[in-house]
Amino acid sequence: MPNVQYFLGGNTPAGFYSLYHQLSDPAGMRALYIIKGGPGSGKSTLMRRVERHAQAAGLKTEEMLCSGDPASLDAVIIPELGAALVDGTAPHVVEPKCPGVVERYIDLSGFYDRAGLQPMKEQILAATAEYQGHYKRVYRCLGAAGELRRDMTELLDTEGVRQRLAKRAAGIISRELKRPAQGEGRTRQRFLSAVTHRGAFTLWDTVSAQADRVYELADSYGLAHHLLNPILTAALAAGHDAIACPDPMAPDRLAHVVLPGLSLAFVTSTQEDPWPHRAYRRLRLDAMADAEVCRLNRPRLRFTKRVASALLEEGIAGLAQAKEAHDRLEQLYNPYVDFDAVSRTADSLADQLLALREE
Repeated sequence: MPNVQYFLGGNTPAGFYSLYHQLSDPAGMRALYIIKGGPGSGKSTLMRRVERHAQAAGLKTEEMLCSGDPASLDAVIIPELGAALVDGTAPHVVEPKCPGVVERYIDLSGFYDRAGLQPMKEQILAATAEYQGHYKRVYRCLGAAGELRRDMTELLDTEGVRQRLAKRAAGIISRELKRPAQGEGRTRQRFLSAVTHRGAFTLWDTVSAQADRVYELADSYGLAHHLLNPILTAALAAGHDAIACPDPMAPDRLAHVVLPGLSLAFVTSTQEDPWPHRAYRRLRLDAMADAEVCRLNRPRLRFTKRVASALLEEGIAGLAQAKEAHDRLEQLYNPYVDFDAVSRTADSLADQLLALREE
């Protein structure tokens, strides 16, 4: 079965958008290990090693990928244990709410060879400044692209469109949410889509791992939110747990909703990032837009889409440059990190987590 992977943070028009606070919920967690450490200190390495121990013990895991570099981990969740490990460093700072009971710090900075790093100070400062400078430009580009996309959405987001989407949502709710569960459902927020140095993409395998029936919402204009929001509300009211996935280019709006308990998902599909499999049902939301409004504003819509796409590509290019700078920064640190000690710490953490099964 494919891994369940999400992002807990996103590169958005408003800057870095964090959902990491959802991990620091003492009522829902038994153990949360908050990892602190600088570049190249082994945070992702430690989490992957602990994850392998958990999987070898037959436990399912969920990976939270880094939006700056999807090949790197920002968190690992072990749902059956009510436990997680998370990179708690900036920009996704995580602080304890119930320290000593639920949360515990893991400090990897002690595994640096400080004496060996001293001559590297100027190079480290220069690489850090370059890395941070790229992100300033990234967010300017994403901010401009987001404003243009919002302009396009607001142009087509008419009362008639909302009524048509509400009617379609009501039909889906009556058909798909007939079997109410007990109590009120819980919602978790996760980014399923992200803007990364590898481009803007969606973790479609995660949908396949959690849903056999997938509604594909073909949407070029950002209208899916008005279909997804009532579906999410109805699912929670019926007692079904849901994963609500914001749009990274408009994080105040929904892009996807996954209902694992029903093996059901609703995903936004675009020309640039289409749902790659056969859909259970495919809804053309573009066709619900007012035809006359589209006709009268066709040049404006074309211009907006073209320029917004170009700005997004510039933002992605900036993320690629930031990734290169961060790689150089890690390369400066790596020779001066005691990775054997990181591995021993990971093994000890894995033993502590697996002991939770006996409690």
